[in-house]
Amino acid sequence: MKTLNRIDGIRISGLAFALGMAACSPVAAGSANAPTSAQSDAALAVHPVSGLKVVPLTVKTASGVHRFKVELAATADEQAKGLMFRTAMGADEGMIFPMDPPRRASFWMKNTVISLDLVFVGPDHKVLNVAANAVPCDPTPLSAIGLTGSVLELNAGRAAEIGIKPGDEVNW
Repeated sequence: MKTLNRIDGIRISGLAFALGMAACSPVAAGSANAPTSAQSDAALAVHPVSGLKVVPLTVKTASGVHRFKVELAATADEQAKGLMFRTAMGADEGMIFPMDPPRRASFWMKNTVISLDLVFVGPDHKVLNVAANAVPCDPTPLSAIGLTGSVLELNAGRAAEIGIKPGDEVNW
């Protein structure tokens, strides 16, 4: 009879542990309760640069529904940083700044090196106004024309490209 040496024993113990962990998984892949790929992507969507949660957002304009994946700047610190120092953003990407409670909003472009469109959205999810083609690094305040529920930042020119106008609907 062959005896196990110490290394063989460690290998067998490790294999047994790994198999035991796989068998004890709370949701086995392919089971009825396993998350779908879309659910997993949504639950795990984090922007690789900012580390912020990425959420789906739609803008309903006269030309149709336009879909974006936007970074959620939820906290005061996240909102203060925004897109500062970023050098690029995809065509269907952006950042949403929820305002809870709704308030008058003004943004500036200090330390923001890419030109942006700022879409001011009322508490009713309707576009109030658009500050288009904001100049990088400009400290001039860009303001909403009313009580703001959120602000959506997109690449400069994107709002005009898809026809975002006051009264259009933004949901996220």
